[in-house]
Amino acid sequence: MLNRYARALFARIFTPMARFLLARGVSADAVTIVGTLGVSLGALVLFPMGELFWGTMVITLFVFSDVLDGVMARLAGTTGRWGNFLDSTLDRVQDAAVFLGLMLWFFGAGDFWIAGVAAGASLALGMLVSYVRAKAESLGFEANTGIAERAERLVSTLVFAGLTGLGLDPWFLAVVLMLLTVASAVTVGQRMATVYRQSRAQPPSS
Repeated sequence: MLNRYARALFARIFTPMARFLLARGVSADAVTIVGTLGVSLGALVLFPMGELFWGTMVITLFVFSDVLDGVMARLAGTTGRWGNFLDSTLDRVQDAAVFLGLMLWFFGAGDFWIAGVAAGASLALGMLVSYVRAKAESLGFEANTGIAERAERLVSTLVFAGLTGLGLDPWFLAVVLMLLTVASAVTVGQRMATVYRQSRAQPPSS
């Protein structure tokens, strides 16, 4: 839900920037790749150093490339399967970097293994959420449902990671990560049930 409404808003905000970059020969794919590198460096360098606030700021800055590249592709008329594939693949790289960065901090100098385990579980279940949808769509089913889509997971994690960097008790972040793990597991169940109902509604193959 957040993903659908937020994208429409930010698409309007980033349209002038998209036109500016396209006019200077920058491609949507280049923005996708630079955005992923920025998110990954922010998460895998600053988070393990304990700089959760500044890491969140860097990640937030670059994560908007996920909207900007889509606007650029539509304006340039270059939307297609390759761009969709690249964007989806690098989204998974960004997500993995964020949760891995938190794991490195909490299993290391952060010394809070409960939060580290929660971050690892969030990473695993989040990837499973994406996989279930991708596999369903490859088989001709629809599975775009559930209570914990990517935007919700990422926004919740970054908000509380940033607040933790400002002094909030790490337990709040740990609880958020635990809730995201549960929500992701529920989403996997919802998507599997959705695909099952669709498969039962199809006539048997001859």
